[in-house]
Amino acid sequence: MTDKTALTPKTHTTPPAKFSHGVKKGNILQVAGQVGFLPAEEGKPPTPAGPTLREQTLQTLANVKAVLEEGGSGWDDAMMIRVYLTDVAHFAEFNEIYNAYFEEQGLTRPPAARTTVYVGLPAGLLVEIDALAVLG
Repeated sequence: MTDKTALTPKTHTTPPAKFSHGVKKGNILQVAGQVGFLPAEEGKPPTPAGPTLREQTLQTLANVKAVLEEGGSGWDDAMMIRVYLTDVAHFAEFNEIYNAYFEEQGLTRPPAARTTVYVGLPAGLLVEIDALAVLG
């Protein structure tokens, strides 16, 4: 039986509850929902990248990527990406940012499947993203 390994990149703070930023078991890697917090600074609370959807989306994607890489993976291994937006009016703008980001990543495999839902997030946060990857 393969053990399960918790993943916490150096850029991330300890989660605020009993969960891991990512978990890897065998060739499966699940990234927990990430938000647009800037890289952790010791002694400082988590800080959003900025007030705009663009700033938060790009930082959120960077945070998901950091967990993927901590587990020996990357966007090419992503099978499913789930996006949580706080406002349906952000959908078109989010897609523009998302599409441009992945074009810049130069992926060699087909893009991951994606679901987008609308939720409430803590004050000031506009987007959360999680991912499921299968390595190899």
